[in-house]
Amino acid sequence: MTAILYPVAADAQAALQAPLARAAREREAVAAAGQEVVFVTEPVGPPYASREAALDAHAGRVEDERPGRVVAPAAEDRFCRLAAMIDGRPPPPVQPSLKDGRRWPEPKAAPRTIWRLQVSYWRLASAARAAEGPQARAARRKAREPLDYQALSALARTPMRPVKPQQPLDIGLFETRPPEAPHIIMPDE
Repeated sequence: MTAILYPVAADAQAALQAPLARAAREREAVAAAGQEVVFVTEPVGPPYASREAALDAHAGRVEDERPGRVVAPAAEDRFCRLAAMIDGRPPPPVQPSLKDGRRWPEPKAAPRTIWRLQVSYWRLASAARAAEGPQARAARRKAREPLDYQALSALARTPMRPVKPQQPLDIGLFETRPPEAPHIIMPDE
């Protein structure tokens, strides 16, 4: 079985157009890039209204099983895939109605689905994105009005950052340091 050769690049667009190298494993990617790498999967390109439109736009990059257009990329080139996403805000949760023998009410309207190309690749650690914006707690406190769903989604996707540096670990309630050896923590029962 042939392994997938993922591109080594600074971003998803470069992974599609001109990768530095291709590697199946992290150590191969590090050797090719000459620096640390991180494996990521990111959406790239515009959203498409239908799966057929996305398949037509990315012909040859993703598997297409439509009659008359069957395309299967080589096993080592399967680092791209199409993903269905919700366009806009997801519908709010509903309360059970328990009317007319039905537990849930009829759905109002399904959210619109869009299709995007997802690229899996080895991103250079030097090109890793710095966390933009303030910490989530601070941003939510400073907001005069409630944040919209896009801002909250962006805050949820940012990596967690500490408020202040971590303090040294404290000893437990039933532990003590003997005076003759303060570097040792002993249970005190």
